Amino acid sequence: MSAPRWKDRLQQIAGELRDDLRRAGEAAGIIDGPGPYQIAAYRGYGNGSRVLVHGRALEEANIPAATAADSIWRNLLSTYRRIDSDALAHARVQVSIGGLEREIVADDEGFFREWIDLPSPLRSDEPWRRAQLRLLSPLRPDQPDVRATALIRVPDASATFGVISDLDDTVIQSRIANFLQAVRTVMLGNARTRLPFPGVAAFYQALERGGDGARKNPIFYVSSSPWNIHDLIAEFMELQRIPAGPISLRDWDIDLSALASHRHKGHKEPIIREILDLYPDMPFILIGDSSQQDPEIYRAIIDAYPGRIPAIYIRNVNPDPERLDSIRRLEREVLAAGSSLLLADDTYAAAVHAADHGWITKESLPEIREEKKADTGESGAKPETPGAPDDPPTPTIVVE
Repeated sequence: MSAPRWKDRLQQIAGELRDDLRRAGEAAGIIDGPGPYQIAAYRGYGNGSRVLVHGRALEEANIPAATAADSIWRNLLSTYRRIDSDALAHARVQVSIGGLEREIVADDEGFFREWIDLPSPLRSDEPWRRAQLRLLSPLRPDQPDVRATALIRVPDASATFGVISDLDDTVIQSRIANFLQAVRTVMLGNARTRLPFPGVAAFYQALERGGDGARKNPIFYVSSSPWNIHDLIAEFMELQRIPAGPISLRDWDIDLSALASHRHKGHKEPIIREILDLYPDMPFILIGDSSQQDPEIYRAIIDAYPGRIPAIYIRNVNPDPERLDSIRRLEREVLAAGSSLLLADDTYAAAVHAADHGWITKESLPEIREEKKADTGESGAKPETPGAPDDPPTPTIVVE
């Protein structure tokens, strides 16, 4: 059987299995019937005169709020509801922002994403602007008005640099390098059981405040995780006090090539370039991990945007010596391009480097160190949780 036909058959089987599970769940009373329509508004970004508005039109999945005591079966059911969400194909959505109204048409999966040029710049000192969204079609007779508010991050003059960060195995412990562990973490966990890397919230808060503690530096999160778990990621970040920022995820199709490294590069690199193009005068610190292609993607960004990337922070989560060697081979290239690279399995090491270069205040280091202790259960300030993966620690490597 040829590859395309084999993939088509896999998608057909998966669709049939999903339909069978839904019918069984509805019959057992554990899965609800059709829910009300909703607009899931994602955080966008802009420069005042041009803004990105995106989201998804779909049936409400009726996912209950997460608790730390939820069973793995309840978490699995919530994951199923996210994956099985019923999209409103080709929905029409009205966007209102800055005195302008625009109609956007979603794709066949209910996703909409459009840049909107405004007739006059948005004027406000607030870091977030608001776009009002209204579903025009389809509509149900018993639910004629469906609205949502999309937040748009627009950096102000106080910003001295931006941050672009990965999420999986950079902010959230996901164990992407181990496929089975990653699936178990995503499928059987929730926003209250997912774990941050120790100290990451305090470090990102310090980056947001900048070198004098008074900035409003924007942080963008670009990940290859699926949009289906956007609500889980957003709730996790709020619970962990990780600074809010636009989150760019990707559609999750039933295709084994979705796990390949070139798919991550094909998704993440264009988004990163889009952000840098939008703010041509702003330098960016890039943060990622060693489990996928972040070092290689960031290396390409340095070439495309010379002088714009003062530092790259890579969290080492892959103990494979060959992977470590491949990253080390990038070191001289990064140095020759005028940037610096830090490879470490410790948030505090990156924070010290940032403080030494004036990107965060030295006064923020004790807070980051104490939160790291709290996240690993050393101080007793938080419930004991595992920290970084239990692989042997690697020496911190700094190239600058």
